[in-house]
Amino acid sequence: MFSSVLHSDPHYPFHDKVVLVTDCVRMCIGKSKISLSRAFAGQTVGIKEVGDGIWLVSFMDYDLGYFDHEGVRFEPIANPFGPKVLPMSSV
Repeated sequence: MFSSVLHSDPHYPFHDKVVLVTDCVRMCIGKSKISLSRAFAGQTVGIKEVGDGIWLVSFMDYDLGYFDHEGVRFEPIANPFGPKVLPMSSV
């Protein structure tokens, strides 16, 4: 007998909005269309306004980058899936 695994979309309780990435790999925010990686097609991402018109885009527990709503530009964070290592203390 196989146990079934329930699939649920990620939750983003600390974000302002949840946006679906379309099959053509775009986030549609108002009239703006922002392209992301093909890996996120069909997935939801969380967006949170962190400045005037600047939005943080996250997938699950990973921050992917920032979206400038006025300039319609997405700037990725360097390797958001890399290890989270804190810098060594100078003491």
